[in-house]
Amino acid sequence: MRYKGGVSMSKALIVYYSRGGNTRKMAESIAEGIKKEKVEVDIRDVKDVTADYLLVFDAIIVGSPTYYGSMAAEIKRLFDESVRFHGKLDGKIGAAFTSSRQIGGGNETTILSILKAMLIHGMIVQGNWQGDHYGPVSIGFPDARVVKECVRAGSRIAQLIRKLTI
Repeated sequence: MRYKGGVSMSKALIVYYSRGGNTRKMAESIAEGIKKEKVEVDIRDVKDVTADYLLVFDAIIVGSPTYYGSMAAEIKRLFDESVRFHGKLDGKIGAAFTSSRQIGGGNETTILSILKAMLIHGMIVQGNWQGDHYGPVSIGFPDARVVKECVRAGSRIAQLIRKLTI
């Protein structure tokens, strides 16, 4: 947590890879939920993020399309580069989201592949007892249900940031 003029400034990063725009739309909806809770958020395409950039945030939310039941190579590259900072992401909040082309297309395994990397870093991952349990999932372009799940996820992440950074 950073301080500016005696006021705490919590920050979240949403980093995503999106070839067709579906994952980007999800990232924007998650950011909407974070902003509603008055937490600062930075949304970045993974091509614009280096591993050292991850160090300045209280929460890191990662989104990827589902490719063969796993994260896109562009997202995996970021995690591979983050090995240089092993232990320095400990205690930060982590979350994941994904989009795929079809039901049963590997969404949950994709999210779990991202969350496993976060857990190895020592990050804190919050499950969801209702809705999308591991993180928001979209089949094709995000419909109203997906947008609602994303906004709710963003809100929950921001609330968790506040709980853990008081």
